[in-house]
Amino acid sequence: MDKQMVADLFSRGQDCSQIVFSHYAEAFGMDPEEANRITAAFGGGSGIGETCGAVIGALCVIGMKYGHKGPDDMEQRNKLMAKRAEFLDKWKEKRGSCMCRELLGYDVSKPEEFQTILEKNLMFDLCPELVLDAVSILDELSD
Repeated sequence: MDKQMVADLFSRGQDCSQIVFSHYAEAFGMDPEEANRITAAFGGGSGIGETCGAVIGALCVIGMKYGHKGPDDMEQRNKLMAKRAEFLDKWKEKRGSCMCRELLGYDVSKPEEFQTILEKNLMFDLCPELVLDAVSILDELSD
């Protein structure tokens, strides 16, 4: 996966959360289409500039890989929490924030600011970098 490939996916209507999560779908025995549907609502910080969709997609990957399967699985829950913390620490070290509107400098939920995001080409320049950062950090997580 490279920046141009991610930008192309954005131009075809895929969101950051979908790109990150579907990148790992086959490793979980999941159809990429199903992965895209699961994470479809999270792009643009869930459409309101909150947690970056690339981060949410990555957290979904962490949940699939390390998540506990139900109550009384405290050992696995602790492992999940450690992996989540490791990812978020590395993300914040690299990007400073998990908030979409802070990363972009504009709020996607405000039409005039979303227009500025498009005019400044942030969706096709910065957002692919965020997706690649999420994938890179996920690949670096220790087992």
